[in-house]
Amino acid sequence: MNVHEYQAKELFRAYGVAVPEGELATTPAEAEAAAKRLGTAVTVVKAQVHAGGRGKGGGVKLAKSPAEAQQHASDILGMQLVTHQTGPEGKLVRKVYVEAGSDIARELYLAFTLDRATEDFAIIASTEGGMDIEQVAENTPDKIHTEFIDPNVGLQSFQVKKVARALELDAPQAKKLETFLMALYRLYVEKDASLIEINPLVVTGDGDLLALDGKLNFDDNALFRHPDIAEMRDPDEEDERERAAHEIDLAYVGLDGSVGCMVNGAGLAMATLDMITVCGGSPANFLDAGGGADKEKVKEAFKLILRDENVKAILVNIFGGIVRCDLIAEGVVAAAGELGIEVPLVVRLQGTNAAEGRKILAESGLDITSAETLQEAGERAVAAAKGA
Repeated sequence: MNVHEYQAKELFRAYGVAVPEGELATTPAEAEAAAKRLGTAVTVVKAQVHAGGRGKGGGVKLAKSPAEAQQHASDILGMQLVTHQTGPEGKLVRKVYVEAGSDIARELYLAFTLDRATEDFAIIASTEGGMDIEQVAENTPDKIHTEFIDPNVGLQSFQVKKVARALELDAPQAKKLETFLMALYRLYVEKDASLIEINPLVVTGDGDLLALDGKLNFDDNALFRHPDIAEMRDPDEEDERERAAHEIDLAYVGLDGSVGCMVNGAGLAMATLDMITVCGGSPANFLDAGGGADKEKVKEAFKLILRDENVKAILVNIFGGIVRCDLIAEGVVAAAGELGIEVPLVVRLQGTNAAEGRKILAESGLDITSAETLQEAGERAVAAAKGA
């Protein structure tokens, strides 16, 4: 789960991480009032959407007066902000964050994340703040320092010193970095975060460290432990289909292809997407119906898939383990009949009661194409999508 910058900074403050003062605004008048209360010579008006690159897209503006802050808010609120992370359709801006301007001497990059290869936490630091870290990694990888943290031991002072050296901080700034990093580490662990990113982390003219931006991602599976974090979810920032899937306990991610997929098991789902691509097609979604898929879940899964008007064929790929293939077949037949599915439907059933399931499909009287192997299923689904 992602949160907005202003929410990330609320959490930063709570853990003792230094951030500039700021206020949320949903109207131009509120932005002007916020700028007046902040009382700084310069304020920054920032679009609040779940995407990076807001400044390049025109979503971050400097204001030298409250009236100018009002005008910038008027321009930003309601705009369809397009960045490299939003796609060409962009995201609607519903709120802005009005923040006090800062005296910036240097811009740095800092992040906490999980390194799955080493099974350690990792601090990623770079002197190239304010830039896309992916470009830095590609063009100047020597500018990136990674410090691995054993979760059983925790962040140690010697590791902070190594990060400080990598960021080229002097002794007083290195001392401040220790307080900064220890606070971020506590936040990362205690709130089950999957990513903390500060870009840029700035060194001010006075030598202080400030989190000028903040991106926080949290592990969805741990949200039951953190109702305060769960309350920060912004449904407006989520794909409507993904939100609907979450509500009925389906794992769904919308893609841009033409073959809709319904699969049980994340691994099998990924293999199915790969096979569709190998066969010359493009998947329209990732949908994991889970091991407890039943008739109702199958029906809801079809509804989600059919919300996408780009879907030209549907591939159902089920391995019967916990779930029986004959029950899935009954669910497919019932849903196809009730929903009046008009796009071609290819179904592959393997595992428990697979023969019984295929018999149910064959005797249903519906136009359902069966497949035995994954490759056969992929080929028939792709051909059906192209034929449609």
